[in-house]
Amino acid sequence: MMMKDFTERDPRTHAIIGAAMEVHKQLGCGFLEPVYQEALALELTSPGIPFRREVRLPVRYKDQVLVTAYCADFICFDSVVVELKALARMSGTEEAQVINYLKATGFEVGLLLNFGTRSLEHRRFVFSKSVKSA
Repeated sequence: MMMKDFTERDPRTHAIIGAAMEVHKQLGCGFLEPVYQEALALELTSPGIPFRREVRLPVRYKDQVLVTAYCADFICFDSVVVELKALARMSGTEEAQVINYLKATGFEVGLLLNFGTRSLEHRRFVFSKSVKSA
C-alpha cells in the first residue's frame, strides 16, 4: 500500500472543495473549527452533496479492530474522508494524520481543509490499496 500522486480532476473532491471555498469566502479565517464544520454542513446540503458528519470509523491493527475509533469530521459520497482544521499554519502532522486515517480505515480518498488562513488551504490525498510497494 502506498500514496500515489493523483492529479486528475475528481468531481467529488472538486464539489467538496467548492463548498469549502464558499464557507471561507463568507466567514474568512479566525473562527474555531466547529463553526466551519457547521457552516460546511449547510453548504454541502444545498447542492445535494451526500455526507455524514462526525462519523466514528473503526481502526484496524493487525486484523483486529481497536476499541479506540477515529471520528471523521465528514464522510462525503460514502467514500471521501474530510478533515477540517482552523490553523494559522499547517505542518506535516496534519497531512500525516489524514494519510493514517486512510490507511487505518481503508478509504482511498481524503481531503484536508484548513480554514485558518487568508485563503482556504486544501490538500487531496489518494491512498491506493492496489499499488504494492517494492
